[in-house]
Amino acid sequence: MKKIFLTIATAALISVNVFAADGGKKGETATASYAVQQAFSADFSNATNAVWTITKNTQKVDFLIDGVKKTAFYTLAGEFLGTTQYVSYDAIPARSQKLIASSYKDYTAGDVIVYQTNEALNRDIESTTYFVDLKNAEHEVLVRVTNSGAIEFFKQVK
Repeated sequence: MKKIFLTIATAALISVNVFAADGGKKGETATASYAVQQAFSADFSNATNAVWTITKNTQKVDFLIDGVKKTAFYTLAGEFLGTTQYVSYDAIPARSQKLIASSYKDYTAGDVIVYQTNEALNRDIESTTYFVDLKNAEHEVLVRVTNSGAIEFFKQVK
């Protein structure tokens, strides 16, 4: 048990040092792999203003399509993971809006991001998920809203 704890603690310390050593940069603007660029062009032929960010795990592209700013995510191998975009609060299911109003009475809804996944890659997650930023004077939280209308706490922001 002691060895497991020490191993985890050492790994955590190394991770913190690596993150601190690069100034906290999480990704670099770069050129995506040829395969991903081809996949992106096929998936979003009308896209303009593409800006790529390559991280340790994904290739991400921010772009405009039909006047809407979106972000698409690809694996390093070039598999399409899904897209995100900002939407209005009214875009989430009405049932979810009522649940948020009753569960987070003292909070005000802010940004809403919709994530649409590639169902062919992973059938275990819902195809459409909303993330709603909720704030009050002391806290800020992010809740996940499923397409079926359920809400669940996702992350404490502040």
